[in-house]
Amino acid sequence: MTVDFCEVANEYVAELRARGPEIDTRRALPQDLADRLAADGFYRLCTPTELGGVGASPQCLAEVCEILATGNGSAAWCVFIGATSQYMFPAVSQQLLQELLENPNVVTSGVFAYSGTAVRLSEASPSTWRIDGRWDWGSGCQNATWISGGVIMCDADGNPIPDRHDRPTEARAFFKPAEIDILDNWHTSGLRGTGSNSYIASNLELQEYRIATVESLRASPLADLPIYRFPRFGYLALPIGAISLGMARDSIDEALGVAKAKTPTGSGRTLSARPAFHRQVALADASLRAARSSFYADIQQAWTEAQQQIGELETRRLLRSSIIHAVTASMNVVDQMYTAVGGTSVFEDSPLQRHFRDIHVASQHMMVAEPVMELAGRVMSGVDDDALGL
Repeated sequence: MTVDFCEVANEYVAELRARGPEIDTRRALPQDLADRLAADGFYRLCTPTELGGVGASPQCLAEVCEILATGNGSAAWCVFIGATSQYMFPAVSQQLLQELLENPNVVTSGVFAYSGTAVRLSEASPSTWRIDGRWDWGSGCQNATWISGGVIMCDADGNPIPDRHDRPTEARAFFKPAEIDILDNWHTSGLRGTGSNSYIASNLELQEYRIATVESLRASPLADLPIYRFPRFGYLALPIGAISLGMARDSIDEALGVAKAKTPTGSGRTLSARPAFHRQVALADASLRAARSSFYADIQQAWTEAQQQIGELETRRLLRSSIIHAVTASMNVVDQMYTAVGGTSVFEDSPLQRHFRDIHVASQHMMVAEPVMELAGRVMSGVDDDALGL
């Protein structure tokens, strides 16, 4: 029987809204929620079926994250990181894969940034490597059974080992939580429940089978699957746009609900009867619908090309641009709705204050930062005809 993952996601929304204060107070997703989200397939949504995954499209991941975010942005964010952290599964050794999938509903977490090193210990033991590094923004790491971090492979003298393009060899090291130090440093204004603490590996010895290189991913038979032909950076960024869209939509719905019941001080009419509010909410809705439309249209175009084994630079540009536009438009909508309902939005029991805090943190992620738009503009201007960062 085919599972409608959007329908399953909708079943979580009411609970996520109700547990918002608990999620924020814990500064991490409650483990029971993480385990259930994993059991329902969200963490392995885009993982190939050959590896025990669902094999869904990037659009499905975006839709699920958008829906979950209407209930709680932090929960949606943990699903986003859990799902994308399994991107490297086709590159791992058979031994590691068996360990990773000992629990088919494994909760995963990871940071793609190559902020660590893997140094070959000696020629006498080439299969053992020393891992050192610090990875920030480790969302969901407190819930995960397996945590990964990007590393640069180095020889015994600490020099980067070149790949076939004569660039430093990039890889992912896979850790068990007890092997690393998870810092208690996620004290933030928003997305508090993501538990995005930094983690550190210090002089950690790992056998080679626990490290997967990007080259191994490209050499995998599964590299021909559409998910690995889809723009990689677009895939890693698109849930941020989806989560932002979800929070913005819920902010409009919340503002409409408040407006029907609230009579502003000094007024004889409810907020919902005031022309100024009508204009604000209509403009917000139009802006959000436009951003959402281009967002999903560009995802679908990129997915079509991936299935046809083609990939245009222009498609990558449009995808990344529409993701950032979705974040920016959504943030503006949340800000407008937060302001429109007045003082009601500042109280902790208001979803508007949580969305306001969460979306402003989400907008700071490097995958949707200003330099990406600068790169897109260089492509439009003909200055950069490659743009590997898109």
